[in-house]
Amino acid sequence: MNSAHHLILASNSPRRQELLRQSGYNFEVVTYDFEEVIPDGLPSATVAEYLAREKNDFYRSRLENQTIITADTTVVLDQQVFNKPTDRQEALKMIHTFSSKTHEVISGVCVSNLKKSISFSSRTLVTFEAISEQEAIHYVDTFKPFDKAGAYGIQEWIGLTKISKIEGSYFNVVGLPIQELYDVLNDQFDINPLD
Repeated sequence: MNSAHHLILASNSPRRQELLRQSGYNFEVVTYDFEEVIPDGLPSATVAEYLAREKNDFYRSRLENQTIITADTTVVLDQQVFNKPTDRQEALKMIHTFSSKTHEVISGVCVSNLKKSISFSSRTLVTFEAISEQEAIHYVDTFKPFDKAGAYGIQEWIGLTKISKIEGSYFNVVGLPIQELYDVLNDQFDINPLD
């Protein structure tokens, strides 16, 4: 990476960190407590990008010369946004809600430096086969997906055994649309891991 750029990933997500690392970027993880507040009436399809921009503004006020990446992922079904479950019961309810249905995973990303801020959304359709009570309980109790939007990880057991189809970016469902981010960093911020 060009040493003139100090790249910050403002995310606790180990999956986002790993995707950025596997893509060859040198970066620092910085996290602060940020309270997510979604305005009433905000369309469900825009929530993830809205939160990514809000997080970026929050971090921009605390960090100076760095290029900052923020992201947020939401799961949407019938205009309802499913964020991280608060407990086991909510996780099980979410899994049952997605059974035999197709939902949308939307990741919003915002990248900024002192000169500009670029944000975008990536959408992927995910189809689950029917999920039995036993399967849902096994997944939630074994993998404890409480840190994941929609209460599941596509790379985990439930994704391997119950997702029958995806349309769009797989890595977007993991939590970071890395191909689109690569293009934005290269084209808009002149940051490329091959430099």
